[in-house]
Amino acid sequence: MRLVQFVTAPDQRQVAVAEEGRLRILARTGSVRELALEAGRTQKPLAVIAQERLSAQTVSYDTVAAQGRLLPPLDHPDPAHCFVTGTGLDHLGSAQARDAMHAKLAAEADSLTDSMRMFQLGLEGGKPAPGQVGVQPEWFYKGDGSVVARPGADLLSPPWALDGGEEPELVGLYVIGEDGQVLRVGFALGNEFSDHILERQNYLYLAHSKLRACSFGPELLVGEAPAHIQGTSRILRGGQELWSAPFLTGEANMTHTLANIEHHHFKYPLFRRPGDVHCHFFGTATLSFAAGITTQNGDIFEISAPGFGRALINRLVVSQSPDDLVAIRTL
Repeated sequence: MRLVQFVTAPDQRQVAVAEEGRLRILARTGSVRELALEAGRTQKPLAVIAQERLSAQTVSYDTVAAQGRLLPPLDHPDPAHCFVTGTGLDHLGSAQARDAMHAKLAAEADSLTDSMRMFQLGLEGGKPAPGQVGVQPEWFYKGDGSVVARPGADLLSPPWALDGGEEPELVGLYVIGEDGQVLRVGFALGNEFSDHILERQNYLYLAHSKLRACSFGPELLVGEAPAHIQGTSRILRGGQELWSAPFLTGEANMTHTLANIEHHHFKYPLFRRPGDVHCHFFGTATLSFAAGITTQNGDIFEISAPGFGRALINRLVVSQSPDDLVAIRTL
């Protein structure tokens, strides 16, 4: 089951199940978050609750998308209560890359960069036995719900940015139940969108490079994510394909289990506050930046994968506002 959130013409929120070319509306449902909270409260599976609310009413998926009425598939009415975070250095990329990485680790054990050491930690301890705690991954903060662009909307790159590049990723979507229980609602495809030139200047700029817009959806896959996901990341410029590449994600292509990444995020009590929403990007091994692509204002990012429904599409918009010094007033 794949869920979609959107607004109707009079700006009323709706939740629907994605079908072939249509969105089948759930009765009495204004948000996926409220479905998740009910599932946590009643101990019913989310898919069962959604199935019980299915109505006979459908709308055209194409029309909703064309009119810009799609919403992120999970959000919070107060963006400050939505945490957007991520994990990096946790993807193998391919079997060949994995073998090459092992060889490099063996040959340069005494001269590894911090990034390579973090990758090695994941290889050695990122997939513990069920019920065990493994090594903690790299972690970063992207912002609150205000940084999440709607599917189909613009990704705004700020005036001080040196780059605005896509990152096709799997995104875990969570709601904290009324009793503090972490409730995994499902998964979506996402564009984690970062400033790779800034990060390349010095890895200690990673935190700054991640404080950018992002997007995920438009569909939320209820239940477990496939262990192996092969998608496609594309950039269009002037209506023509500029760059395209496959990307691999899912646990079979990672150095950490999802459970291990989830534990090391939610072990902090701050992230288990009842009612809050969490959107966690699980990393990638495929970037157009690594292929020498320099994105431009107006470029279109498109990220898709079988099983996740409609592609995630966003346009890059580079801010033309001046990079003025922020005025601080002493009280």
